[in-house]
Amino acid sequence: MRIVQITDLHVGREGEDTYGVDVRANFLKVLDAARQKRPHYLVLSGDLCYRDGDPRIYEWIFEQMEGLDIPYDILSGNHDDPVMMAEAFGRSHLLKEGELYYSKIFSGRPVLFLDTTTGIVSEAQQEWLRGQLKGLKQEAMIFMHHPPLEAGVPFMDSRHALRNRGEVQSIFLAHPFNVNVFTGHYHVEKVIRKKNIVVHITPSCFFQIGQDSEEFQVDHYRIGLREIHWDNGVMMNAVHYLNGVTHR
Repeated sequence: MRIVQITDLHVGREGEDTYGVDVRANFLKVLDAARQKRPHYLVLSGDLCYRDGDPRIYEWIFEQMEGLDIPYDILSGNHDDPVMMAEAFGRSHLLKEGELYYSKIFSGRPVLFLDTTTGIVSEAQQEWLRGQLKGLKQEAMIFMHHPPLEAGVPFMDSRHALRNRGEVQSIFLAHPFNVNVFTGHYHVEKVIRKKNIVVHITPSCFFQIGQDSEEFQVDHYRIGLREIHWDNGVMMNAVHYLNGVTHR
């Protein structure tokens, strides 16, 4: 099974200034690189929009994705609107009380998708997650926007972390197998492990944040995608970087 993860597109409205970065060109560049990897599946893991959910932005992204001829799934980030997103991508049937969380089967393996739009994993979603993991007699693969562990990135950990990460960790720690979590949100590349929880943070299609600063600081404008291989009980994954398109 080969999956490509793309995250934190931050696509703006047509003509909107997006911090001097051509986010649409960046997304198309990453999407072309993803196509060349010939994955079985592709995941867009949140923050598709620059500031807030916008149907026109979702429609533009949907048009690009439909031209890929690769099965794909989406999840909502803190700059998204899950209901609006689900409607634009034809996934309204997956909504539960306005939240977009669900499970899919990739090459015979269950994959879970969580909704952290509000900065938490809701109680209803936690209950669903417990049920999903209880029935899973193997390692778990989960996609969510916010990392469920602190990542050693002071600006993000102190101001923009998942607020109920302790509760989510408890659910993951109760699973008797490894829980492999693929996230975005932090605009860095990082791997964090706590017991059976392994979190892979994938870099943004926008810009990357300085990992040592207490204040907001752009580290660089290179963009990336994550390629995940999982076959015969062996998981390998790597981040591939591209030069971003800026007007700076």
